[in-house]
Amino acid sequence: MRFHRIACLASVSVAAAMVATAPAKADEGMWTFDNFPAEAMRDTYGWAPDQAWLDKVQKGAVRLTGGCSASFVSPKGLILTNHHCIATCLFDNSTSAEDLLDAGFIAARNSDEKMCPGQQAEVVTKITDVTGDVKASFAGLSGDALARARDAKIAEIEKANCTDLATTRCQVVTLFGGGQYKLYTYRKYSDVRLVWAPEDRAATFGGDPDNFNFPRYSLDASFLRAYENGKPVSTPDHLVWNPRAPQEGELTFVVGNPGSTSRLNTQSQLAFEREVRLPITVATLSELRGRLIRAMDESPEHAREGLDTLSGVENSLKVYIGRTKALNDPAFTGKLAAAEADLKAQSADNDAIGDPWAAVEQAVAAYRDLYIPYRFNQPSGELFAYAQSLVFAAQERGKPNGERLPGYTDSSLPLMEKSLLDAKPIYPWLDELMMGWSLSKAREYLGVDDPQSKLLLGRESPEQLAERLVTNTKLADPAVRKALWDGGLAAIQASDDPMIQYALRLAPLQREQITAVREAYSGPLAIAGGQLADARFAAYGDSLYPDATFTLRISYGQVKGWTERGQEVPIATTMGGTFERATGNAPFDLAPAFAANKAKIDPSVTYDFVSTNDIIGGNSGSPVIDRNGTVIGAAFDGNIHSLGGNYGYDGTLNRTVSVSTAAVQEALEKIYPAPHIVAELKRR
Repeated sequence: MRFHRIACLASVSVAAAMVATAPAKADEGMWTFDNFPAEAMRDTYGWAPDQAWLDKVQKGAVRLTGGCSASFVSPKGLILTNHHCIATCLFDNSTSAEDLLDAGFIAARNSDEKMCPGQQAEVVTKITDVTGDVKASFAGLSGDALARARDAKIAEIEKANCTDLATTRCQVVTLFGGGQYKLYTYRKYSDVRLVWAPEDRAATFGGDPDNFNFPRYSLDASFLRAYENGKPVSTPDHLVWNPRAPQEGELTFVVGNPGSTSRLNTQSQLAFEREVRLPITVATLSELRGRLIRAMDESPEHAREGLDTLSGVENSLKVYIGRTKALNDPAFTGKLAAAEADLKAQSADNDAIGDPWAAVEQAVAAYRDLYIPYRFNQPSGELFAYAQSLVFAAQERGKPNGERLPGYTDSSLPLMEKSLLDAKPIYPWLDELMMGWSLSKAREYLGVDDPQSKLLLGRESPEQLAERLVTNTKLADPAVRKALWDGGLAAIQASDDPMIQYALRLAPLQREQITAVREAYSGPLAIAGGQLADARFAAYGDSLYPDATFTLRISYGQVKGWTERGQEVPIATTMGGTFERATGNAPFDLAPAFAANKAKIDPSVTYDFVSTNDIIGGNSGSPVIDRNGTVIGAAFDGNIHSLGGNYGYDGTLNRTVSVSTAAVQEALEKIYPAPHIVAELKRR
C-alpha cells in the first residue's frame, strides 16, 4: 500500500478523539499483540494461535522508520519488505550514470550492500501498560497545561526505560484517543543496507491505473539487511520463508505497523475531514502533481530525479480521493452515524462518562479556526526540513527533557540525528519546486494581507523566495548539518545560512500555534478521548482494537476473492498473466528482465493474491503468515474498496493485495538471479 511520506504542509491528525463501534466482526481489526482476540477467532475459524506462536511472530516482525513494515527471514539479518518501501534507498544511491531505481540492484556479497540513508529497523521486545501513570500526571488539568504535563510524564517514562539509546528505543503510544497509554520497547538497528531489488517497472507494472486495484501483476518485494558494528546481525528468531502458492480459504495473518486510521472518530470529526481537510488536501496535491509532471518533462535528469516524489504524490492523491468518496457515500456514513448513536444510547445512564461528544464538537469547532494557519505555517522541501529540525532541536535540547516538545526528547533524538546527518542527494530544482508550491498554497489559503503570509514571504514571490533560499543554503552538505547539530543553539544563532535564518524567523509563530492547538484541541481531546474509551469498554467490553498508530499489530483473515459488478474476482494472478496484460506502452510495458527471461519463467507461478486481512497504509511490507507461522507473501496494497478502510472495514469488499513468496522465489532464481539469497533463505 503505497503511502509515501510527502514532506509538505504541517497538519494535525483529526483522529485523536474517538467514538466506539460495536465489537469487531470476523476478519476486522488491527489487533495489538497484548490483546489478540483468540476466542473470537476460534469461534469463527475453529483455531487460533497460542501465546508461543504470537511471541515467535512478534520477534520476527520489523518496523522500518521510513513508514513501512517488514520481517526477518534469515538468521543473518535479512529483511523482506516491499520494493516501494526501499525505492527511496534505491533513489538515494543512484546517479545519472547508474539508476538503481530503474535497473534494480543485486549485491553479490555483503560488502556490496548499500547503506539506506535515514533508515532504521526496529523489533518490539516489550509492551507495558502505563495508562495509570500518564493519566495521573494530568489529573485536574486542561488545555495546554494538560498536554505539557502528559508529555513530560511520557518523556520521563521513555527515558527511564531506555537507558541504552544505541540499541533500544522507547515510545509511549496513545491508544483509544487517550483511553490507554502503552510503552513499546524496541530493539533497534540503525545500520540498514540494500541487498536485492527488482527493476522499478517489475514492481510498478500497471502504474497508477492498477494502483489499489486487482488483478495485479507486481513484484513489489525487496530485501534489506540489518547490521551492527559493521557486521550482519544475528537473528535466530527470524520467520521461516515458504515459497508456496496460497490456497483459497486458508487462514492468513498480516503482521505489521498500520500507520493511522480514523475509524473511531465522532461525527463532528468526520465532518471536519469531509468539509475541510480532505478538500484542501486533494486540491493542493493535484496541483503539485501537475507541477511535478511539467518539470519532469524538461529533461531526462528531472524525470529520474522526480520519479520517487511523483509516485508518492500520485499514490497519496488516490488515497485521499478514495477517502473523500467514502465520506460522501450515504450508506457508508450512515453506518458510522448509527454506531455512534448506539454508543450514546448505551452510555445515556452512565453519569461517570458525561458528554464527551459535546466536548469533541467544541474542540473541533475551535480547530476549524486554527487549522489553515497551522497547516500552512511552513514550506515543503528537504532543505527546509533540515533547517527546521536543526533549529527546533537546538532550542529544545537546552531544556530539561520533560519540558521539550514531543519528537525532541532524549528517546527521540538519536533517530532525528541519524535522519539529519545521513548523506543523501538533494536536487535543487525539486526543492525549489516543493517550496514554491507550498508557499503559493499558503498565500492562496491565508490571503495576501494575512500577517502569516507576510511573515512567510516578505516582499518576495513564492518562487523567488524558494530560489534564493535553495540556491544559497549549504544544508545539502551533511558536514554542514553536523557542525550545526554539534554546535547547538550558539551555532544555529550565529549561522548566516539563509535557510537556517528563515527557519529561525518562523519558529516563534510555529511555537505559538502549537500551544494554541494544544490549548483548544489536543488537550480537550485527551480528556474526551479517555471518556469515550471508558464508554466503549463499558458498552462492549475490552476485547476491542484501537485505531492504528504505526505500532505493531496483527490481523487475521483468509485467502478469498470478492464480487465486483456481478463478477467473481479470483484470489490470485499468475506470472504468465503479466505478458498477457502487457501492451508495450507505459505503464503496461514489461520490465526488460521480464521480457528477456520469458522462456525461463514458469507462467503458472502464483504472482499476487488477495485476502480479507484488515490493513492500512504502514502495513506495506508486512509479512503474510500462514497457520504454521511461515511467510507466504508480503502485503503491498489494498483493493479500491479498502480506501474507505480509514473509517471502517467491510469484509465483503475490503481486500489486502500481496505478492507471493513463490513469485519472489521465481524472480530470485530466474529473472534477477541471486543464488546466495536463495541459499540463505533455506537456512533455518
